[in-house]
Amino acid sequence: MRRTALITHAACFQHRPPAGHPESPERLRVVLEALSDTLCPDLIRLEAPLGQVEDIARLHPRALIEQIMALEPELGARSHQLDPDTYLSAGSIEAARRGVGAVIAGVDGVMKGSFDRAFCATRPPGHHAEASTPMGFCIWNSAAIAALYARETYGLKRVAVVDFDVHHGNGSQELAERDPDFFYASIHQGGIYPGSGFAEETASGNLVNVPVPAATAGPAWRAAVDSKILPALIAFKPEILIVSAGFDGHRLDPLAGLNLETEDYRWITERLLDVSEGKLVSSLEGGYHLQALAASVLAHVQTLQTYEPRSGGGLAGV
Repeated sequence: MRRTALITHAACFQHRPPAGHPESPERLRVVLEALSDTLCPDLIRLEAPLGQVEDIARLHPRALIEQIMALEPELGARSHQLDPDTYLSAGSIEAARRGVGAVIAGVDGVMKGSFDRAFCATRPPGHHAEASTPMGFCIWNSAAIAALYARETYGLKRVAVVDFDVHHGNGSQELAERDPDFFYASIHQGGIYPGSGFAEETASGNLVNVPVPAATAGPAWRAAVDSKILPALIAFKPEILIVSAGFDGHRLDPLAGLNLETEDYRWITERLLDVSEGKLVSSLEGGYHLQALAASVLAHVQTLQTYEPRSGGGLAGV
């Protein structure tokens, strides 16, 4: 059993887009219910600290951070619309700051040896947020911020973000395009929101995009990870791996069209643990069918707790 932290905070329930919005507090409720003491014994359960403005400002301009914080509505007031999909309600700013703080706490815990791996159960998600543009349900890009934090705080040279959300993380790609030392790899459904993530986009060799067509099922998806993402990661030799963990590629998810199963998320978690030699911090992104989300997160976290990495990136015999 590997020491695995679950980092979350009750404030993440207080981000409340309008009724009917798919990114609802119910997502976090079912995730935390799935990660019960009965099903996940020995999880190290931690409260996410409040992400600091100076850490958010590693990626997002301070003036924009302050502008967004000033737009947060008062309790009881209507939510403020940042873009067609992204809202601020009373409580959204603390929720988003806890999301940033969670991934940073995960990095700190892994680097200091307090635990081996971490899963950050927070919302709103983050990977669509570009430096100057909140979008796609996302306010601040927690995974990219944490990667910059890990590099700058611990002097790491090789920090990677891998994203298996069904939607491409355009915000994380934007950072890779201007920062050649930041490595980003994404497997996602091509041709859907946000319309980015083409295979020919490689930045300075630090960007790997693997778009797959609608209806792709587990075997073809796994083969794409094996042939394109894992070799690039093995060559990069990450000192720590941050995962944008979206579970909306599941066949039941209403917002996309892949045909993945819960076991596919267990499989990719194992492969990423192989590549990172177990030094991994994962953060919740998408996943909008509640039962599929709960089952997939459970498989992901149980794998973090129990899987022993193999050398060589887990390519042999897969």
